[in-house]
Amino acid sequence: MNYLELLKLAAPETIVAVAALVVLAVDLTTMRELDTRVRFIIGGMIAGVGCVAAILWMLALPAQANAFAGMLVVEPLTQFVKIALLALTIFTVLLSIESNFTTHVGEYLALILFAAVGMMFLVSAEDILMIFIALELTSLSLYILTAFNKRNIKSAEAALKYFLFGGMAAAFTLFGLSLLYGLSGATNLGQIAAALNGKGLDPLLVVAIVMTVIGFGFKVAAVPFHLWAPDAYEGAPTPSAAFIASGSKVASFFIFAKVMMIGFAGAEGSGAWHQYASGWVPVIAVVAGLSMILGNLVAIVQSSVRRLIAYSAIAHAGYMLLAVLAHDQEAVASLLYYAVTYGLTTIGAFGVVAVVQDRAGDDNLATFAGLSRRSPVISFCMMIFMLSLAGIPPLAGFFGKFYVFAAAVKTGAPNLGLMWLVILAIAMSAVSLYYYLQVLKQIYVADVPAGAPEFRAPILSQVVLGLLAAGVILLGGAPNLLVGVLQQCISAMGH
Repeated sequence: MNYLELLKLAAPETIVAVAALVVLAVDLTTMRELDTRVRFIIGGMIAGVGCVAAILWMLALPAQANAFAGMLVVEPLTQFVKIALLALTIFTVLLSIESNFTTHVGEYLALILFAAVGMMFLVSAEDILMIFIALELTSLSLYILTAFNKRNIKSAEAALKYFLFGGMAAAFTLFGLSLLYGLSGATNLGQIAAALNGKGLDPLLVVAIVMTVIGFGFKVAAVPFHLWAPDAYEGAPTPSAAFIASGSKVASFFIFAKVMMIGFAGAEGSGAWHQYASGWVPVIAVVAGLSMILGNLVAIVQSSVRRLIAYSAIAHAGYMLLAVLAHDQEAVASLLYYAVTYGLTTIGAFGVVAVVQDRAGDDNLATFAGLSRRSPVISFCMMIFMLSLAGIPPLAGFFGKFYVFAAAVKTGAPNLGLMWLVILAIAMSAVSLYYYLQVLKQIYVADVPAGAPEFRAPILSQVVLGLLAAGVILLGGAPNLLVGVLQQCISAMGH
């Protein structure tokens, strides 16, 4: 493969990277004297055009290739995930336009686009070296985005915790992947699985499994590797937190599933009730169970809506890990449906929090009191997002959980070995309904506080939140719009 062909395969990433550089150059050279909001509008338009151009490239010129032994794998499924990531990036940029936490507009938008480029390379990688490089490009961009609000000490504290935990997780990931290379003599995931097949569960392979789960467990904020998430979600600028909670989750879960299902194929073991067998499945089963329990129970006592969403995200990581445990094609489709719809819902929830926080000064539950009488549009949107996160039909969140639970039950047939984890997930979903309804109780039942300031949500924010809410309703009412495409993409995969 020559470099021109490689450039064609990496054209979407190149387009987004060029857009980031253009945003940076235009802001630094011609827009320094303009109002911050005007700079956000112009920079956001350039960033949005870059993302749309990359999406159109992938739709107009679909490709399928495996460059340099898995360094860049382009196939329908990776293209689909990239398009989803770019859509989430566009929504993040649109919600950023009304922000006033920074005057460094070009740098901020460029970092969002560079993080998106890292995520796009990440989902296309099947080589452990490329996976690690893409992870670090994404992580470094997100660390800086977390610290971008210089006026808020919580932002600096959150970024420092995120960076320190992230550095430690990177070390675990690198050590685990290096053990894989030492055991197999290969860096391609498929070649690693072929080299390890039939050799049994070597003690070094056990260490590699544990190290890899620790590293990726941090990226998806699963217990006990979740300690950075509540502070990052609360302290980061709201659009940055939304991007961490959505785009980062989609990319991280996709590559986590790919590494475990392809790289560790043959070392699954069993997490079935009374039929335990050593491997990576029982390790992830324990992590999933702990994430669901701790995330939901701690979310109940939160007074900050952003921290509530953070602990909710930890619980949702537990639900999504059920699809990784199922490790088949149906499970991959259910995982991606869940991750994409969860990403849309979470960006929307953070968008509502951003509007309320900008107008009221904080994100406490009491701040949302009587919001339905002051801003009916964003209140309705928040109701859609909260009920979807709770898994109420016919919204997208319900079908996300349904598909994931069904995939987990089907995998354990005929003895329903993973049923214990599915029952736990259903019980914890019932618990989660309590704290989601607490938010809606404040919005729709509580009275408007005396002396509350006039509340006017920006038109752009209302439009963006309305689009996100419509997407959640549409993908819930017609889930096959997404699931059908996913199944076609998976059936066209080369492995």
